[in-house]
Amino acid sequence: MSSSPVRATLVRALLAATLLTAMACTPLQVLTHSVSQNEARVPAGRYEIDPDHTSITFDIDHFKYSRFTIRFDRKHGQLDWNEGGLDRSTASVTIDAASINTNVPLLDKMVKSDSMLDVSRYPEIRFASTRFERTGESRGTLTGDLTIRGVTQPVTLDVTFNGFAPDPLTKKDTLGFSAEGRFSRAKFGLSTWYPAVGDDIHVRIQAEFVKTPAGA
Repeated sequence: MSSSPVRATLVRALLAATLLTAMACTPLQVLTHSVSQNEARVPAGRYEIDPDHTSITFDIDHFKYSRFTIRFDRKHGQLDWNEGGLDRSTASVTIDAASINTNVPLLDKMVKSDSMLDVSRYPEIRFASTRFERTGESRGTLTGDLTIRGVTQPVTLDVTFNGFAPDPLTKKDTLGFSAEGRFSRAKFGLSTWYPAVGDDIHVRIQAEFVKTPAGA
């Protein structure tokens, strides 16, 4: 009889014993955390985007087959939170247009060129809020000025305030939001490749804002 099955059994037993020993010697920390959607509890002040925990993606029709997704890897922004919560607060976000990532290097180059975003002349995509209208508890529509390739148009986003709490790891006051909306790229002079590539752009945002330290 071959010794291979016996050897395999011994190896598995040794690995299991090693794992159990490691678990016994390593303290396990269970991290519990909750957030509050009570806007009155949020300290007033300026909050900065946490770029590591914020995502901004666009998706657009591709030959009627699918909604092709594009993301932007570099962004920064501010939220000025005032007493009165969402109704009295304002936000602005700036995206590095050259940080576009389609997951296709050749397409990235084409979108960055002067036939589309022309990032050498227009390096930033900017959004600045102008009005908030409440539609429910911790949610509403946020209208603002979106600037792409030097053209500014109003865009409205559906926004949900996910909650506030000190971050359990950094201990910094942190706010979380989800937002989405749609706009026509043609209104910004971006009609290249239409109709193979659709006109309607769907925006999805997941954002965390961190309280700026006093005196910063």
